[in-house]
Amino acid sequence: MRLLSLVLAGGLAAAGFGGAYAAEDIFDLSPEQPGRIHVEADPALAAKLPADFKWVVPGSFTVAVAAAGEPPLGTYATDAATVVGADPDIAWLVADKLGLKLNLVPVAWADWPLGLTSGKYDAVISNVGVTEERKLKFDFSTYRQGLHGFFVVTDSPITSLKQPKDVAGLKIATSSGTIQDRIINEWNKENVAAGLPASDILYYEDTPAALLAIQSGRVDAIFNVNSIFTYQGLKTGAIHQVGTVNAGWPNTTEVGITTRKDSGLAPVLTEALNAVIADGSYLKTLERWHLAPEAVETAKTNPPGLPKY
Repeated sequence: MRLLSLVLAGGLAAAGFGGAYAAEDIFDLSPEQPGRIHVEADPALAAKLPADFKWVVPGSFTVAVAAAGEPPLGTYATDAATVVGADPDIAWLVADKLGLKLNLVPVAWADWPLGLTSGKYDAVISNVGVTEERKLKFDFSTYRQGLHGFFVVTDSPITSLKQPKDVAGLKIATSSGTIQDRIINEWNKENVAAGLPASDILYYEDTPAALLAIQSGRVDAIFNVNSIFTYQGLKTGAIHQVGTVNAGWPNTTEVGITTRKDSGLAPVLTEALNAVIADGSYLKTLERWHLAPEAVETAKTNPPGLPKY
């Protein structure tokens, strides 16, 4: 999928759909990452780490991240080997603050629960949303809002999609079986109950298909993961965001560093996150990946999560 996504920009430009840019013109995908934000260690904070915690590699913070996904959260650098992105950069900040070396382990996203439970890594930092069901097995230290975004073509007359009535009568592209699928269908039900026109919800299971659908006019808007389509908008010049919705709608939920239940790491990781929030390095990290709108004001340990539907 990543290869298709990177090739897509050129295809859209050739079709006369916006201006395309190389990914490295917008995001630094080099393995060296010269712009990565680093912080000084805090020995007092490091002293709070549980003495009986068995690190995968002593002296290192071993973190799993899904590197086969789409930028900007986690992907492979231009050397096709080094893991880079916003989530790896959060891992660097936390490791720095705790005086630990960082050991990034690329994994398939679906494999993280078993790998974490079996002790293959100390934590997962890979866009894992807090849910009540996951909290039964894991602890969370939150570091980003879970946002989904509405995106339209650059010359669309649509300027704002932020609440149910805004999508009435529109053709909306999303991915089936996802959080955004649940939200848009709930909005549709609300609109129909209120006597508004129903939305036509169409399903596209990968990014290139959704982008081509909006290019051809088969859909009016894409509703999907905010970070991925923000990246596509910046890279292609073809789409832009006209609204966001929290993944926990009608409540809120956040994305968290995930650790084994009762391992003792979560409270210290939360404190480390709040330290980098306070010193400004956290926001600078999100800004370099164009994710500042997803910033949290305060990291929390095990806040209310998405309920099971």
